[in-house]
Amino acid sequence: MEDNNEAGKNNLGKNIIKNYLPFAWEIVKLVIVASVIVLPIRYFLFQPFIVRGESMIPSFKSGDYLIVDEVSYRFSDPQRGDVIIFKYPKDATQRFIKRIIGLPNETVEIKDGKVIISKDSRFVLDEKYLPVDLRTEGETRVILGADEYFVLGDNRDYSYDSRRWGTVPRKHIIGKAFLRIFPLVNLSQISEPSY
Repeated sequence: MEDNNEAGKNNLGKNIIKNYLPFAWEIVKLVIVASVIVLPIRYFLFQPFIVRGESMIPSFKSGDYLIVDEVSYRFSDPQRGDVIIFKYPKDATQRFIKRIIGLPNETVEIKDGKVIISKDSRFVLDEKYLPVDLRTEGETRVILGADEYFVLGDNRDYSYDSRRWGTVPRKHIIGKAFLRIFPLVNLSQISEPSY
């Protein structure tokens, strides 16, 4: 009797190995393939970013989950109106989200509630993405260097931005906001304004 029990246990063990080993091997292969595909995308092309705070209202709210395009700025320069994710110049461990207002070698002036840009010509920035009655507070004039950007939050009254801590060096820019994926009702590609 004991021999039959032992033989049954051996057969059971062999059946488990025979039936589940191929399944386990398929799982291992799937994890390897997924890692080879996903990890380079995550670390070299795109990365997630969660908006924290109210500085980008009405465009983005706290808790919005964005995908950041890290590739575009390897081939082209950031443009006025781009919403960027960057390392805060005073503490590179912090990540901020703001909109590019001033480009390298331009002069940005904030006066009488308006943003004025000058380089070859002078113009008042027309920001259609902001509420009509919004004024940009503060009085400042900044001449940007060859690799510096002036950034502002869309919620100008509650944004900690270039008006307070200065410019963003090009090397601190991680990428531009590309896609909002959460909340799902706001799922959308992030469009760039035209000036």
